[in-house]
Amino acid sequence: VLFGPPRHHPRSPETFTNMATSTMGAAAADLEARQLLILRRVEDLELAAQQHRLGALSLSDAEAEVEAGDTEERLSALLAARGVHDFAFRRVPADYYDRPLEERRDLLAADSVAQLCKSIVMVNTKAAADVVDCSNPKNSKYYVVIVQYMARLNAENIKNFLYTLNESQIPKKRFNMRLAPEEESLMLTGFVHNGVTCIGMKTDIPGYHR
Repeated sequence: VLFGPPRHHPRSPETFTNMATSTMGAAAADLEARQLLILRRVEDLELAAQQHRLGALSLSDAEAEVEAGDTEERLSALLAARGVHDFAFRRVPADYYDRPLEERRDLLAADSVAQLCKSIVMVNTKAAADVVDCSNPKNSKYYVVIVQYMARLNAENIKNFLYTLNESQIPKKRFNMRLAPEEESLMLTGFVHNGVTCIGMKTDIPGYHR
């Protein structure tokens, strides 16, 4: 049996062009996916850094005593006027947020760590230029987010919620939720750092909880 040299069937220029286009398209899709992953990691790190920075700030004991007294009086009157009578205020140590959840539960006399929540003021940094306040609950410049201590604040979930709330009429790129600067939070709520509550805020900020 004789074997001759293999026959080669040259491909047309169109075939090579299609293969190159397909390869470039796959590479571009992979690059985009990697970039999105990196951006999400950066967002998570930025949010964690902001929370750590805010957690390091605190009032002096004297300032806290005066502020707490005024706040308790105002909120007590507000709750009573709305028919709420079963509530209590608790004073906690300065290192409260450094303690384990179980200790915080006991300090607040809660039944479970799942009952421990915090209110966080967030700002939409990508809102349109004409969105400057809280007059439109569906498309507000600021939102107060209520989250459990044991849960993780997920800015992506808030973005998706607002996108759905607006029936997809506002592009997702117009929602980028970040922790509001401390001075803005104080101006909007009337509450100092680590003392923000969604009840009795100076500004009627739309709320989000999950």
